[in-house]
Amino acid sequence: MSILSKINLPKDLKKLSFSELQKLNDELRDYTIEVVSKTGGHLGASLGVIELTTALHYVFDAPRDKIIWDVGHQTYPHKILTGRKNKIHTLRKKNGLSGFTKRSESIYDPFGAAHSSTSISASLGITAARDILNKNFDVISVIGDGAISAGMAFEGLNNLGHLNKNSLIILNDNEMSIAEPVGAMSKYLVKLLSSKSYESFRDIIKNFTKRLPNEVGEFAKKTEGYFKGYLTGNTLFEELGLNYIGPVDGHNLKLLVQLFKKYKKKELHGPVFLHLITQKGRGYKPAEESKDKFHGVSSFDVKTGVQNKSKVVTYTNVVSDTLLKLAKKDKKIVAITAAMPSGTGLNKFQEKYPLRFYDVGIAEQHAVTFAGGMTTESIKPFVAIYSTFLQRAYDQVVHDIAIQSLPVRFLIDRSGFVGADGATHAGSFDLSYLCCLPNFIVMAPSNGEELKNMIKLAQSINNKPSAIRYPRDFAYEYNNNNNFQKILIGKGKILKKGKKIAFLNLGTRLKKVLEINEMIKNHHKLNCTVVDMRFAKPIDAKLIQNLNKTHDIFITIEENAIGGFSSQVNDLLINKLNKTPKILNFFMKDEFIDQSDIDDQYNKSGISKELIFDKISTLLK
Repeated sequence: MSILSKINLPKDLKKLSFSELQKLNDELRDYTIEVVSKTGGHLGASLGVIELTTALHYVFDAPRDKIIWDVGHQTYPHKILTGRKNKIHTLRKKNGLSGFTKRSESIYDPFGAAHSSTSISASLGITAARDILNKNFDVISVIGDGAISAGMAFEGLNNLGHLNKNSLIILNDNEMSIAEPVGAMSKYLVKLLSSKSYESFRDIIKNFTKRLPNEVGEFAKKTEGYFKGYLTGNTLFEELGLNYIGPVDGHNLKLLVQLFKKYKKKELHGPVFLHLITQKGRGYKPAEESKDKFHGVSSFDVKTGVQNKSKVVTYTNVVSDTLLKLAKKDKKIVAITAAMPSGTGLNKFQEKYPLRFYDVGIAEQHAVTFAGGMTTESIKPFVAIYSTFLQRAYDQVVHDIAIQSLPVRFLIDRSGFVGADGATHAGSFDLSYLCCLPNFIVMAPSNGEELKNMIKLAQSINNKPSAIRYPRDFAYEYNNNNNFQKILIGKGKILKKGKKIAFLNLGTRLKKVLEINEMIKNHHKLNCTVVDMRFAKPIDAKLIQNLNKTHDIFITIEENAIGGFSSQVNDLLINKLNKTPKILNFFMKDEFIDQSDIDDQYNKSGISKELIFDKISTLLK
């Protein structure tokens, strides 16, 4: 009988001997690989924290003690050990487990996560609440080396050092491999820096400096920091007021357990910053050897590691191809991304034009203002960011770009529903938060060819910011050639001429709208007008005005929440034209839609082909 089969909750771990705990790690690693091979997801990060996860739950008493995981990419083992083992095969599926931590899913998830760099702030908030209420529990946050580079993480660390709260911050640094000398030194440093003798040394230094003249005292006060810095090569976290320990081998289970027990016994005081070195993809050779360490994967063959990926061209591929073509002739074009060169398709641009490519890390705010600065010197930056992550830089979009009317070109990937990643990663709001801004041009292609032409148009816009939003989907009607069709700013295109009903579509739902039009033609013997609007802002007012003379019903369709494209159309039809027609707006429901397949998400949100047709049919009766 396997050890894992006997583990249903963290309390079961505490019954294990240390040798059994070590065996459990192997079983947990194999089980995680097996699950993700079928569901897809973030495998590499989860494999890298197996030992850390078991050590945390072995020593601490969750859910009373709060373990907060940053982002959530690495939490599959945590889910397996916290009562969700029997549901783990539903990971990222409809009515199944989320790919991230989620408060409504488990009491072992004290704070939900999916976007990065939130764990330290959240843990400090929980810690402060604990102390206000005079409760007694430990708060531990786990953050990765990528996430800690973001500004919010440093804001949290700075505040933590200032408040001097008892809290444990674990840095999971998985970008480095552990050579033997580093591992040996780590053990020595941990024993030295976490011992009571070191704490005694610190007290001696503090008492000694009190008796010294000011000038000498100021120098001596730094002795402790330099002492640790000399040994560890790291004084940054000490300067922030944290007790730094590390670097430590994050796969040394015995060492982790010892450290956590010291913390649990209050032998380590104040805010403790534990720096772990782990290996992303640990224990699975295809992941260890992969360039991205199997960060985000589709389903795959366990034996070979070969992923089941479609070779169909995506909208992200179109962006990649088009930028390469344009950059070849226009030396002022640069590409910027925030830690997502592969996800946004800019990795090829990086390879071809390394001097014109910038990965700024998880720093969307900086990316936006950085691009704005470039435009003041006539550079043409294309900033590729997922819709859901661009939300993090909204102040910069407004204050630094829109107000100054700087011609930053935004490539907004993953707009609309995203399937298995669920509500946290859906691009539901970009049309709403961009269309309300003066000076902005906002576009949405209906197919791959339109996307290509819009990128070409954005290249020529030098007096104001522009944004192109496109989904995580396969691109149809796309030719990878050097032929571009000119698109005029704010001009839509009539695809079908009819009467009574005018469909105003924005984005890639156009294909479904054409199918709806055929259904209406067959069932109601009515030919409708279908328009590819192309622009959410400025909308084609002249086209709509002309249609309003001959049509009684206007139907808007977009893959976005309220306040986007439809609001622009409604304002025109209701407030600025003499005749107000009947208007039906189809956009995402006012709710967050959980992970599922895309078609199911359309259906839940009320914008599936069938639901739209049914509503129109009711209107025509």
